[in-house]
Amino acid sequence: MQILPSLLEDEMQLSYLDYAMSVIIGRAIPDANDGLKPAQRRILYAMYNINNTHDQPTKKSARIVGEVIGKFHPHGDTAVYEALVRMAQDFSMNHTFVEGQGNFGSIDGDPPAAMRYTEVRLTKLAEEMLADIDKDVVDFVPNFDNTEKEPVLLPAKLPNLLINGASGIAVGVATSIPPHNLGEVCDAVIYALEHPEYNSEDLLNIIKGPDFPTGGTVLMGEAAYAGYRHGRGRVTIKAKAEVKGEEIIITEIPYGVNKSALIEEMANLAREKKINGISDIRDESGKEGIRIRIKLKNANGEQVLNFLFKHTQLMVTFPIINLAVVGNTLKNFNISQFIAAFINHRRNVIRRRTEHDMAAAKERTHILEGLLIAIENIDNVIKIIKGSSEIANARQALISSYNITEKQANAILDMKLSRLTSLEHGSITSEKSELDKKIVYYSELLADQNKIDSVIKEETLELKKKYARARRTVIENTTDELEEIEDEDTIPNEKTIVIFTNTGYIKRMSPANYREQMRGGKGIVAINLKEGDYTKQILHCYTKETLLCITDKGNAYWLKAYMVPEGSRYSEGKAIVNMLNLKDERVIFISSISDFSNSKILFLTKKGIVKKVEAIRFSKPRSTGIKAISIDPNDSVAEISIYSQAKYILIATKMGKIIKFDEHSLRTTGRSARGVRGIKLREGDEAINVIPSGDDGNILSITQEGYGKLTQIGKYRLQHRGGKGIINFKINQKTGAVAKVMPAMGNESITLINSVGIAIMFDVESIRVTGRAASGVRLMRLPEGAKVVDAILMEREPENAAT
Repeated sequence: MQILPSLLEDEMQLSYLDYAMSVIIGRAIPDANDGLKPAQRRILYAMYNINNTHDQPTKKSARIVGEVIGKFHPHGDTAVYEALVRMAQDFSMNHTFVEGQGNFGSIDGDPPAAMRYTEVRLTKLAEEMLADIDKDVVDFVPNFDNTEKEPVLLPAKLPNLLINGASGIAVGVATSIPPHNLGEVCDAVIYALEHPEYNSEDLLNIIKGPDFPTGGTVLMGEAAYAGYRHGRGRVTIKAKAEVKGEEIIITEIPYGVNKSALIEEMANLAREKKINGISDIRDESGKEGIRIRIKLKNANGEQVLNFLFKHTQLMVTFPIINLAVVGNTLKNFNISQFIAAFINHRRNVIRRRTEHDMAAAKERTHILEGLLIAIENIDNVIKIIKGSSEIANARQALISSYNITEKQANAILDMKLSRLTSLEHGSITSEKSELDKKIVYYSELLADQNKIDSVIKEETLELKKKYARARRTVIENTTDELEEIEDEDTIPNEKTIVIFTNTGYIKRMSPANYREQMRGGKGIVAINLKEGDYTKQILHCYTKETLLCITDKGNAYWLKAYMVPEGSRYSEGKAIVNMLNLKDERVIFISSISDFSNSKILFLTKKGIVKKVEAIRFSKPRSTGIKAISIDPNDSVAEISIYSQAKYILIATKMGKIIKFDEHSLRTTGRSARGVRGIKLREGDEAINVIPSGDDGNILSITQEGYGKLTQIGKYRLQHRGGKGIINFKINQKTGAVAKVMPAMGNESITLINSVGIAIMFDVESIRVTGRAASGVRLMRLPEGAKVVDAILMEREPENAAT
């Protein structure tokens, strides 16, 4: 015995590769020709072998499993039974191959009964997969112990791999092929036969997309079509759900989703208050199909449904990995290659079937020719047989006398005397004539591939006529950007108030938290401040608007208003630094914007620098932020104002000055530009507000000590940009410096907030309209040490406006 040295790593590599290929080819990945994995193929063939067909009584599943593992599949009985069960589940396969009797599991994830309790038989469609298998149409190989023969492939009249799909995980590879509608796939096969130059785009006009046994809606975007064109992609499947009044009714769920787990998932979201508005969830499914009823209470049904799509398995992604076995190799298929593989397989099957039928016809014709010779010479034939001492002598005498073959001689010796009648003679002659025609047909068929294709077409049309059903899955063409339900789709677009503090805490609240009060009151708590912090800004917007956050370094960041945590009047909010990807900087000003395409943004710094830029330049969010304005040392952003149209721009200062100049005199600049001088400031003064306006309306001015007034815009004369401005508010020790200047039409409600987090809301109409130099009236009574820091205007609700 010779010992050959071998490196351990080389031996392990070779052994592992052998193991991997055996798993890939022999277990997990289906064949592209018949669309079956080895276990499925062996189950169907074993059932066919013991005559367990659709027209025979069912047999115990345990009997089938024993037949399979004993003769063809040397693996565990559990794996075989699972494969058998799956082929009987109408929620797993578009067209089942096994008719089951008993409990075969459910869409709720219930396991099937043990194999000793259930019974099975082949369906009619499964027998189409096995049709003509006895005619040498596929290769047979020895089984694992060389005692039986098993088919390498099944004849497969139907393109099973596309119709029922497949999934499997092997060593280092996986396949995930969605199921499709039988009628559409048959039409695609016929089209391919009639148009040899077809491509994937042609077939996509016929096969619209997946057709899952559980229905649902498939969103066909670019990623989905990539799966059909290139073999790799994904489709999004949505449940079929409808909002009916105060209820959501779900009648179809995505393929592969466990219904009970889905209901539990939705119930947990409602129980944990992650979604509001669901009062009850009931599973009313039965023999008629799936029906899940979700009862709502004080909720927008569409928004609740969108939230469920986003956060539960009501919407899932199905990967497309068109990997299949061809011979002993793996190949990634597009839709046209799948159809081509099936057609080539059927051509081989029909060619071999025709060769078998022609050989049988020729053999039968040969026998009939011998019988006709015997009938025509019957007297002499009888004499030869009678004169022979044994059968062998008679056989040899007949062969010598009439120059016939041994097979013909045996047929003559086996012939009954009843076949000597003239009627039988005519029957044999007629049978021979029919066989001669068949032989001519078979010869022509084998010589012309177009005729073979015609046979495939006829058989495919017959399959479509017998088994096609209406499409269950609805197809929606969309873009990949829309395949995901965005958070915005789950949130109502409601009015909200955002409060921002000096140390960077932020929260939002509903305006309903504020009751309208009389001008001059103390107000109510709006935010609970940390020690040393103070309120810096209050903002009115809608939940779906974008908050443009400007930092002390002139960078801009984006934040959706609904992403700001909602809090009560007494909550302190959350740190904005945890919501933005800030880099050694802090947010100093926030503004809201809803329309980037038709808006302009005015930037104002405390040193009086103003800049106008198109809002569209800020429409593409980046997590790292973008440069919004170049700021001089010792300067910072005072305010941002967003508008679509304006005739004038007004800049107000802390010490009561204001300048009004033509909007067109301020040119539009690039995103990162510095800007130009808007107003020349006196020493100790700083710019605080920039206001785009027209000819109508008023300017509302509010001071730090809680005083305010309205002045008509027409009272401010037009000046050149960069001037010193004119008096807007006559400030003194009682009024304090100006805190906020803003445009007002007079039909709004105003909310003021002070530095200690107290807010007050009242009608703007209660403020007196005065001249530019007036000191105004008291708007808010302040506690000691507090200052008014910001104010917002909100259009009054119709019922408030009427009172």
